[in-house]
Order: sequence, then C-alpha cells, then structure tokens
Amino acid sequence: MTIQAGDHAPDFALRDDSGKEVSLDDFAGSHLVIYFYPRAFTPGCTTQACDFRDRYDTFQAAGYEVVGISPDSVEKLAEFRARHELPFPLLSDEDHAVAEAYGAWGPKKNYGRKYEGLIRSTFAIDPAGKVEQAWRNVRAKGHVDRMVVELA
Repeated sequence: MTIQAGDHAPDFALRDDSGKEVSLDDFAGSHLVIYFYPRAFTPGCTTQACDFRDRYDTFQAAGYEVVGISPDSVEKLAEFRARHELPFPLLSDEDHAVAEAYGAWGPKKNYGRKYEGLIRSTFAIDPAGKVEQAWRNVRAKGHVDRMVVELA
C-alpha cells in the first residue's frame, strides 16, 4: 500500500521509548512529521535522528511535532533517545505493521542481496490527519534540511 498526499494517514497505536502508548489521535489538531528509520545506533539512522534534533526548534516554530518510528524494541529506543538527547518520542513498531500501512516496508536491495525491510520514509500530516507530503526512500544525510525548506 502506498499513501499519497491527500490520503488519510493510517492510524497507529505504538509504545514509545518510555513504554507509554502513543497514537495518531494524540496529535489531532497538530501538524506532525513521522519519520521511519531502519535501526537505532546505525550511522545513517543516528545522523537522521540528530538532524531532526538539531532542527527540532524549526519544526516546532512551524507548528510541527516530530516522531520517529523503527522496528527497534522500546528498551533500545530509550537508550538511543537518551544517548543522543532527542527531544521527540521514538515509537516501537516491532512487527512493522505501521510501516507497512504507510508503505515504508517492502523490498530492498543491498550489495546485490534482495530482502524485505524498512524503507527510510517521512510523512507530514496535517491537523485533520491527512498526509500533506510523503518522502520515500530518502537518504539520511541532508533530508531534514530539504524538508525544512519544503515545509516552510
């Protein structure tokens, strides 16, 4: 399934890095950036998370909340968030059902090997719960800076 701008954002209810359940409804009435990343503590994912951290005030000033979603466990997310002082929640999607609903899970190819995995993707959601923009198969480095320009 591939969602596009104008589609209703798929609902979710996932545990955050503290174990608390967080749902799309928790952000009703707010703009939201959801970014899907493959795995905490890897170089690309760390770069991307820190870029969101470093531009977090810019997103907040533009009225956006930010959440990161990965297949990592709650415990690993808690450690990742603390180590990198991330000001936004990280959500655990261990069975990758939410990533699938957003079209952020699918076939990948790495060094000639084909497999199913998380496709680095980001979605901007409007206050009514509709997708404003979707960025798929993005590179970790530089993506956040491009988003800031596009969302401004």
